[in-house]
Amino acid sequence: MKPQADEAAQGPAQDAGLIEREDSKLQRKLGFWSLLAAGLGSVIGSGWLFASMYAARAAGPAALVSWLVGGVLMLLVALVYAELGMVRPESGGLVRYPLYSNGRLAATVIGVAMWLAYVSNPPTEAAGVVQYAAAWLPGVYDTAAGVLTPRGLALAVLLMAGFVLLNYFGVKLFARSNNLVTAIKILVPVLTLALLLASGFDHASPSGGLANLSAHGGFAPLGYAQALGAVASAGLIFAYTGFRNIVELSGEAVNPRRDIPRSMIATLLITIALYLALQTAFLLALPPHLLAGGWQGVNLDSPFADLARMLGMSWLYWMLIADSMLSPSGSGIVFTSANARNLYGIAKNGLLPRALMHVHEASGIPRRALLVNFLVGVALLLPLPSWHAIVRPLSAVIVFTFSIGAVALPVFRAEGVGTPADRLPGMRVVAPLAFVVSTLVMYWASWNVLRTTLPVMLAAVAWYAWMHLRARRAGSRGVDSAATFIDATDWRGGAWLLVYLALTYLLSLLSTRGGLGWFSEGWGSLLAAAMSLACYAWGVRAGRRYVRVRRPGFA
Repeated sequence: MKPQADEAAQGPAQDAGLIEREDSKLQRKLGFWSLLAAGLGSVIGSGWLFASMYAARAAGPAALVSWLVGGVLMLLVALVYAELGMVRPESGGLVRYPLYSNGRLAATVIGVAMWLAYVSNPPTEAAGVVQYAAAWLPGVYDTAAGVLTPRGLALAVLLMAGFVLLNYFGVKLFARSNNLVTAIKILVPVLTLALLLASGFDHASPSGGLANLSAHGGFAPLGYAQALGAVASAGLIFAYTGFRNIVELSGEAVNPRRDIPRSMIATLLITIALYLALQTAFLLALPPHLLAGGWQGVNLDSPFADLARMLGMSWLYWMLIADSMLSPSGSGIVFTSANARNLYGIAKNGLLPRALMHVHEASGIPRRALLVNFLVGVALLLPLPSWHAIVRPLSAVIVFTFSIGAVALPVFRAEGVGTPADRLPGMRVVAPLAFVVSTLVMYWASWNVLRTTLPVMLAAVAWYAWMHLRARRAGSRGVDSAATFIDATDWRGGAWLLVYLALTYLLSLLSTRGGLGWFSEGWGSLLAAAMSLACYAWGVRAGRRYVRVRRPGFA
């Protein structure tokens, strides 16, 4: 009979041998270039086609500050997850690390929130494709209402089904197709920004050029606080966040200790530079008449393609319309792959039926998880039938899920998980800084945005509560494995996360950003930073106690 600690770590009615057998079916065929293509393929999707416009509407030229802050946050988080991927390469690792470091309460809340955030990506990318396709395919997008029509929704669902098919037959097919798509996806935005930048500096053209940076209310017409809020609310975090898919695929990497950090850092550095350049090109290329009502009045169905048409670049316009199908589709394909591993990891945690932990032996793919994610994605698309409608609330959820990695890393280090060769320099500073900045981005998103994420968070907590009650009922019937599923150790390991969530929502409610206005922006940010540092220290201490008692899954 297995020790209770092992049973609790692996979940009810599961054993380490079963998990090991399923993991062994995954095929280690991804090298550095495939991982880099997966990272870039995830990041460069519909985000580059839409986020520059939404960021400009939210912050004006100060959107450049938004992209820089978002990029620095993502780089900090990437360094944290790069080390975790080296220490513990595992497909579905993003939802496994919380279980290892802080127990099942933390794993449930983070896992459910992360799954719902990630499963929204394929419908988001499909909606982006259809929205751009409205330029040549009438009747799929209602411009006045800003939503897909029933015909557009049907087309988006078909695209999502295509994403599933490209992942269904094996990781090798996925890698080969994604490498080619990613190369094209990088070429098109680079060419676009080069041509638009040239137009932006040419005052003989219809574009506003450098004057756009100061002539319509100054560099920050809505204030720098709005620029910080745009990081979460304008789709910037969504545009960056795909880099973590490299960790989701780490169990299929040929050399994870070498290639995980290299591919993650390279992905972020390339995309930070690309997004800053694209935002600059968008700002400079806008014709002045579009800014007559201020930056908030900018409203283009297909932002970069519409700009190309206004500037007389017909061939660029049609190339962008074509790429609008390729870039979001490529990202949707990668997220479909990664989120299948995410759901697979949640099933390994014992939070979902064991059937979802099954890996198809011939293809090395968790096919059942693929199909379940497809159905959930369709259910998300129907009530949120547009790119921005899906992205706006879930970006804040994505930022929240970053927090646990920053806590897990020092726990792993302190408890001797991994070797000195697996450690990146400077992480004593990077990990807490990543946690604090993640909290600030959530806080800056405003109460109006943050409150829309409450259903996701409440669903995560409710799922844990249900699992807890089920375990207690099983324990009362003498089923040992279920009885040890949740106990005081899990509560102590994860209680800090619930307090952290409650305080973050409370500070947002009391802020001037859509809340009750009890304190200024500066004081609110200082309070949020101080609160996050206190919760971070609590989370690390709680995690170390949990690992000392359980040693969950560590050899």
